[in-house]
Amino acid sequence: MAESYTPPVTGTGVKATIQRIGGHLAGMIMPNIGAFIAWGLITALFIPTGWLPNETLAKMVGPIIGTLLPVLIAYTGGRMVHGQRGAVVGAVAVMGVVVGTESPMFLGAMIIGPLTALILKYVDKFTEQRTKAGFEMLVDNFSAGIVGGVMAVIGMLGIGPIVEAATTAAGNAVGWLISNNLLPVASVLIEPAKVLFLNNAINHGVLTPLGIAEAAQTGKSILFMLESNPGPGLGLLLAFLLFGPRPLRPSTPAAMLIQFFGGIHEIYFPYVLMKPRLILAVIAGGAAGVFTFIATGAGLVASPSPGSIFAYLAVTPRGGWLGSSLGILVAAAVSFAVAAVLLGFGRGEKAEQDGSADPTESTGSTGSTGSAESTEGTEPATGPATEPATESTTKLTTEPATEPATEPATEPATKEA
Repeated sequence: MAESYTPPVTGTGVKATIQRIGGHLAGMIMPNIGAFIAWGLITALFIPTGWLPNETLAKMVGPIIGTLLPVLIAYTGGRMVHGQRGAVVGAVAVMGVVVGTESPMFLGAMIIGPLTALILKYVDKFTEQRTKAGFEMLVDNFSAGIVGGVMAVIGMLGIGPIVEAATTAAGNAVGWLISNNLLPVASVLIEPAKVLFLNNAINHGVLTPLGIAEAAQTGKSILFMLESNPGPGLGLLLAFLLFGPRPLRPSTPAAMLIQFFGGIHEIYFPYVLMKPRLILAVIAGGAAGVFTFIATGAGLVASPSPGSIFAYLAVTPRGGWLGSSLGILVAAAVSFAVAAVLLGFGRGEKAEQDGSADPTESTGSTGSTGSAESTEGTEPATGPATEPATESTTKLTTEPATEPATEPATEPATKEA
């Protein structure tokens, strides 16, 4: 499944290993992009700060991002490793991770889904030759149930707390950078954490409380702008639209609308997970945006929720629209430029398509032409040469046998030449 979204990787070096990991991540995430878009639309429309606030419909937002999307990711990852049986045990195992923490467990789903399927794959190999006839279904069902249940317990008691500890550590690190006036460097931690779906933990757990305290004293705070800037995501998606893999380009415009105007940044995270090196693009864009905010003295009076361009401008103090808009544009431009370079301006994909299509066509055309020419050249030489030779044998004369055999054989050959 990963091969549908990323080119095949050859080699055994560090770069090839990273590309393979990115391909497997893409295989788990990209088939479920439709579910992410559906969640983004529901969130942008029906949450209290959305376009059409609706308390009843907004109840779907939490279960979709907290349960459905992790289950889909784990299901897809398990299917990649061990087919339908792997998909089922992956979906079962991820429930332990989902219940074991309050944050959306996309990273945990990408770990435990394929891992559980791999364990079941080895269990099936072990039991396949040792199961007596008539007991196959019993053994298969119980082995899948036992593996899925055990991994769900491990996920709840092990993987969930580990991811929670990583979230807390990332928040503390961001707080330390802020307290030491290293705001542009904070993007080095904020952007990777966002891609791992820890954006809400960092924004609402660290940045927003510090920003509220600062805004109470000065009337505005730049801390509200560190995580919520829609510029880096917009630049990344624009680079994907122009230079990304062709199968993904049709989904990019909808993702751009949801991310930039709807404020749902999670919509672009799978695109980074598909090609992990693109994290450098959003880091560079985020740092450039923060530097621009500092240079222009920009700040917001409250946290923009969701992180839409409209929400951004709505909480910008009077006279600060230039700084806010300029920071978003600079972040988008830098992110786009770096992502375009990392994507090779689409040259890698074009070279791969040319390399896979042209040799086949040229070989096919050359082979068919050569066979046609050889057929045309041999038929006149063999047909007329053998028939008269048979007649001459029956008549027991040498004259008719040599005459037709030489003339028709040489004549078409001369014409052909």
